[in-house]
Amino acid sequence: MKAMVQHSYGSPEVIVLQEIAKPSPGSKEILIRLRAAAVGPSDCAFRKGDPFMIKLIYGLSKPKFAIGGCEFAGVVEAIGSEVKHIEAGDRVLGMSVKNFGAYAEYICLSEDSPLAVIPDNITFEEAVGICDGGATALTFLRDKAKLRKGQKVLINGASGAVGIYAVQLAKYYGAEVTGVCSAGNVGLVRNAGADFTIDYTQEDFTRMDKTYDVIFDAVGKRSFSACKPVLASKGIYLTTEPKLSIVLQMLWTSLFKGKKAVFATAGLMQNKANLTFLMELASNGTLNAVIDRRYPLEHLPDAHQYVETERKKGNVIITI
Repeated sequence: MKAMVQHSYGSPEVIVLQEIAKPSPGSKEILIRLRAAAVGPSDCAFRKGDPFMIKLIYGLSKPKFAIGGCEFAGVVEAIGSEVKHIEAGDRVLGMSVKNFGAYAEYICLSEDSPLAVIPDNITFEEAVGICDGGATALTFLRDKAKLRKGQKVLINGASGAVGIYAVQLAKYYGAEVTGVCSAGNVGLVRNAGADFTIDYTQEDFTRMDKTYDVIFDAVGKRSFSACKPVLASKGIYLTTEPKLSIVLQMLWTSLFKGKKAVFATAGLMQNKANLTFLMELASNGTLNAVIDRRYPLEHLPDAHQYVETERKKGNVIITI
């Protein structure tokens, strides 16, 4: 099968097309013919091994896993003898959070992996796009912030892959939503459901008078210290950026009442229930996929280069 492989950390050019052996499912595994995958900032970070925490987990000198990619959608081609809940021919959405492997024509996973059946009215590309940003947004807003109706939420990076789904999910949970983005993306963020928007090139939300119950920095650009003045007295600051400073702030603020800093390894917290829930919301029109660009598998390095411009809107999808 064809796969995009990297044997070292570095620029997008370290990812090359190779022909490798097609995997075979074990007794409790399923073999999926992949149709779509996603590329986001986390994929670029793993490719580079930056921040250094990534190398501590996935290999100091080179990646433990040669094939990257976490979120995927495809068709089940074969199942192991002990697989009980998935059948060949099922259209599925999934996440390979431990071994990656989505940038290939096929992948083998345990039946217990985060997987969900894709509704008939959702395409492979839409499903993987919603999974790419929606799963992270769901974990932070529902599980970490415990978002409630009537709360005021600010989402920094509201037009990105996580931010655009965070806007939609925050509205689903009944919050008043302010989205921070560039002027060119105001319409997109408003259409996603934001009640208010702030153009970060013209205004700094950390210096404004309004306070928020939740500030979700979906792009990891503003620190907890900078956001504290506009957090409510018991407000929660969330960030997707895996830095040592946020881990220390999270531990410190957990010891006291008042404003909290929160980080989560959202990818490692995903499960079948989360993906099934996201697909239900997508099927009934509550969540809508926002796809910026599509690249064929062999152009994966180009997709990485585009993501690193930090100009993408919603998802960048790899078609397989």
